Amino acid sequence: MLEKIEEYAHSNNIPIMEKEGIEFLTEYIKKNNIKSILEIGCAIGYSSICFCNVDKDIKVTTIERDEKRYKMAKENVKSFSLENRIDIIFDDAFNVELSNKYDLIFIDAAKAQYIKFFEKFKNNLNLNGVIVSDNLHFHGLVDGNYDGLSRNVKGIVRKLKNYIDFLENNKEFTTEFINIGDGISISHRNN
Repeated sequence: MLEKIEEYAHSNNIPIMEKEGIEFLTEYIKKNNIKSILEIGCAIGYSSICFCNVDKDIKVTTIERDEKRYKMAKENVKSFSLENRIDIIFDDAFNVELSNKYDLIFIDAAKAQYIKFFEKFKNNLNLNGVIVSDNLHFHGLVDGNYDGLSRNVKGIVRKLKNYIDFLENNKEFTTEFINIGDGISISHRNN
């Protein structure tokens, strides 16, 4: 059933985590005994389902603002009987106020907003929790050549470079960059 979701995502240009990225992250979740996850950017529910497949005690809160994707995510979650473990919020992440604390916060939404997502949700992190961000390579464009890119794509690349700089110089968090999938970062709060 996961393969069906992957196929649908690829044939409809819906961004989901690259295979080796999701394998790395699910292994990380398993090794670090992560039980509660906040995901910014649900899309069609693929990564939330993968996270819950790691362990029966994992609960995910995920946010999606696109109505069509939200509805599809609801269907996908239901087909895996995970409605009790995956809570999908239909809203813009900037409108969502949460009081819960999470072991892992996963940022995989609008690339140009990563710094704002990080700042908004960092207080929802458990003491030893981590913030994980995906797509830091942005299909190789972050380290590549700007020539021939649209103004919009150049803007996203510039914002991602700013985000990487923000993580590298953040005094509150220490970040490890993982060169796997489309580029992943793992940020730990300095206790």
